[in-house]
Amino acid sequence: MIKVGINGYGTIGRRVADAVRQQKDMSVVGVVKTKPDYIATNASRTFKIFADTSENVRKFNEAGIECEGDVQSLLENVDIMVDATPEGMGEKNIEMYRKFRVKAIFQGGEKSSIGQASFNAYSNFTESWGKDYVRVVSCNTTGLARTVSAIERAFGVMRVEATLIRRATDPNDSKKGPINAVEPSLKFPSHHGPDLKTVLRIPEVDTVAIKVPTTLMHVHTVNVRTEKDVSQDDLNGIFRPYRRIIEVSGKSGIVSTAQVMDLAREMGRKRGDLFEIAVWKESMYASGNNIRYIQAVNQESDVVPENVDAIRAMMQVSDMEKSTEETDRAMNIEGRM
Repeated sequence: MIKVGINGYGTIGRRVADAVRQQKDMSVVGVVKTKPDYIATNASRTFKIFADTSENVRKFNEAGIECEGDVQSLLENVDIMVDATPEGMGEKNIEMYRKFRVKAIFQGGEKSSIGQASFNAYSNFTESWGKDYVRVVSCNTTGLARTVSAIERAFGVMRVEATLIRRATDPNDSKKGPINAVEPSLKFPSHHGPDLKTVLRIPEVDTVAIKVPTTLMHVHTVNVRTEKDVSQDDLNGIFRPYRRIIEVSGKSGIVSTAQVMDLAREMGRKRGDLFEIAVWKESMYASGNNIRYIQAVNQESDVVPENVDAIRAMMQVSDMEKSTEETDRAMNIEGRM
């Protein structure tokens, strides 16, 4: 049994904790929180709570939340930590993990240099095999890596061009914006292009990002130049072997991210999460050696199964096919909605 600790119990951390708890070969030893808020109260009903500092242990106990100790107490009892702390904190925490000789997984908000490898289950699972420090790429990069890697296996990929229409913030975050504006990234390429190349060996990747005032999902318009010519018929079923990619259709009424997430909620998963990347069937178009499509990414949850698979790769317990199958079965990821 792999003993896992979760440092940070926000948007990603709480979902990873639940996903790890569902696996047969791993368990959550505890989660680290910084303050005794409503999230900590809810977490304490399922998981053992640890404070980020020894000084904060008393605050949790005074608030009526039983605290097992500080983060160092947790590190003494785990094999691996999933660091889901705010962007930039992982760079500070890694020295603590090294001190306790504990493996650690970081999230896509950290610099790619923080780990010995960047991770996506479909595109480069084996590169994290046995590694001590690995970064799971961001929600947007995960979405691109999944669909582009499927195309790369079938036809080869020479170039990727993508426009990323990004949600402004997560649904539970009231501090960020924009509120009434469209905010383009003024850097070309956006950071997603170089990030994609950390998990897929593609000669050219060009991305641009535009932030819009919504909290629901990201939307990508993707143009892939392939090594082989591709017909429209060749695209039929291209994503079918990949459970973490699903096809949706405007003909069935799914014409926006609102309907995608409404359908996800009807699937009965906790929090209405959508771990899969949703590709619109009608948008899939092939001409010569170019493929175009539009996909939607649930920024709160698509990286969650990747964290679980990264644990197995780093602990050297399962290959890609076996790990993704185990993860998907436990999390009810079936490749269809």
